[in-house]
Amino acid sequence: MHKSIQSVSSAKIAEIEKGSVSISSTGDILDIMGEVSYHDCGGIIIHSDGFSQEFFDLNTGIAGEILQKFSNYRMRLAIVGDFTHLSGKSWRDFIRESNRGRSVNFLSSVDEAISVLMR
Repeated sequence: MHKSIQSVSSAKIAEIEKGSVSISSTGDILDIMGEVSYHDCGGIIIHSDGFSQEFFDLNTGIAGEILQKFSNYRMRLAIVGDFTHLSGKSWRDFIRESNRGRSVNFLSSVDEAISVLMR
């Protein structure tokens, strides 16, 4: 896993470099959370290509399990990518509800992710 740490004001955000991880389980995300916690980061930016295809199939439950960890551990996540291919009603609802909260957001750019994570 390759990451960069950005300090904005008094907060630190870790950006996991595009193509440097493959997240397919809660164990994978907990490893990442532990690593960035070591650097006192309160937020993580992960590019959508870092998640397995199963993550994007809501029937597997993997997305819910992984994203629940961010709520449980009070860490924020921004998933950056193009989500237009997730055109089903369930995914549109899932993204809309996630973006209403503070724990997990689905965003189109790293700049937008930094802005949201700094709020």
